[in-house]
Amino acid sequence: MKRTLTALAMVLLIGVVAAHAGTVVLTFEGLQDNEEVLNYYNGGFGGNGSGPGPNYGITFGSDSLALISGADGGSGNFSGAPSGDTIIYFLSGAGDVMDVAAGFDTGFSFYYTAINNPGSVQVYSGLDGTGTLLADLYLPVTPSGGSPECTYGAFCPFEPIGVTFGGTAESVIFTGAANQIGFDNITLGSGTPVGSPEPGALTMLGTGLVGMLGLLRRKLNK
Repeated sequence: MKRTLTALAMVLLIGVVAAHAGTVVLTFEGLQDNEEVLNYYNGGFGGNGSGPGPNYGITFGSDSLALISGADGGSGNFSGAPSGDTIIYFLSGAGDVMDVAAGFDTGFSFYYTAINNPGSVQVYSGLDGTGTLLADLYLPVTPSGGSPECTYGAFCPFEPIGVTFGGTAESVIFTGAANQIGFDNITLGSGTPVGSPEPGALTMLGTGLVGMLGLLRRKLNK
């Protein structure tokens, strides 16, 4: 499905990236709904041909999928993402695998939503979850609704979490129940994620309010 983004949201996104030039922030904007991320952040293309994306030397496993909010024409049962309207999740397998061939240090952080089941994230010194475990984050179940930015669907708000560590990391494993946990604004080089949840008005421009029907679904992808 064709990707859309309001001009105002794009301005905010550019501002976020410019303000944090010392870190790498992955927002997944530019990928299509349910598209494999793959080499998009390695200067290549997603599974449906989106790209080329920024060349950060970062690749994702084939289970890692972009997801666009239903408020902007996608199939995602969420709102209030910290930037734009696209996040990452998985429908099959144990989770998302992210490799960073050149490595990164200092810290790792992101926003996530998981309203039914907890998850976890492990940071390793080697590629594909090998080497030394540098950090291990438990991700508790998050609230569903109750925040101003939660204008669509059940999966909202997005909660920030992060960790600092010693050494150099080359991979991150995101785990949880399939179709039950989503991630956004993945930030390399900082224990605090870049960005903040958008006001609900930004995610709903041009779409119309759909009430609370998404709460009955309780899955990230409708």
